Amino acid sequence: MRLSNKIVLATLNRDKFDEFHSLFTAYPEVELVEVESIIRNPSGLRTVEKYDSYLENAMAKARICNQASHYPCLADDSGLEVLALEGKLGVHSHRYAPPRAGVHQDQANNELLLQEMKSKTDRSAKFVATLVLLIEGIMISATGVLEGTLLEHPRGSNGFGYDPLFLPKDSQKTLAEMTSSEKNRISHRAKALNELMTQIKANGIVFAKP
Repeated sequence: MRLSNKIVLATLNRDKFDEFHSLFTAYPEVELVEVESIIRNPSGLRTVEKYDSYLENAMAKARICNQASHYPCLADDSGLEVLALEGKLGVHSHRYAPPRAGVHQDQANNELLLQEMKSKTDRSAKFVATLVLLIEGIMISATGVLEGTLLEHPRGSNGFGYDPLFLPKDSQKTLAEMTSSEKNRISHRAKALNELMTQIKANGIVFAKP
């Protein structure tokens, strides 16, 4: 099956788009397209993230994007799971802390997480990302996991989300201390995308420039 090389990324998160755009440099046959350039009012993507699993949330975003654009659509749902917090933050990771005036959501999330971890001795955590590609009625999904620990103080200014607190297993750098290329070699999204592209090829899907 030969298809257009354009894939619309179903996200309104600029940091996430930039990261995926960087990841897709490993797949030059694909052109990643911003959802705002295809759909006039993509704000509905925010309202469909109401499920308790990464897969269901990613499926919902991929569907609404695909129905509105008629292009192949890729959606991601991801989160941080902390052992000492019984698996939280999970699907609520992005908006874990209540919004505060003048405070960026990432900063509020990190501050709340550090506060909740003060009395915890086990700081094991993992990032999980599930991707869903909806293409010609076919749904393909893949999940990637990155294990590590949470630091007591943030380090680094790159990345986004919980990256300054997350020290990957066998690494001396937090995700926020890594360059984009370093992070893309090990991240949960990179692992999920690599698996997704493998499945795409196994399904006989070929992206071709028009």
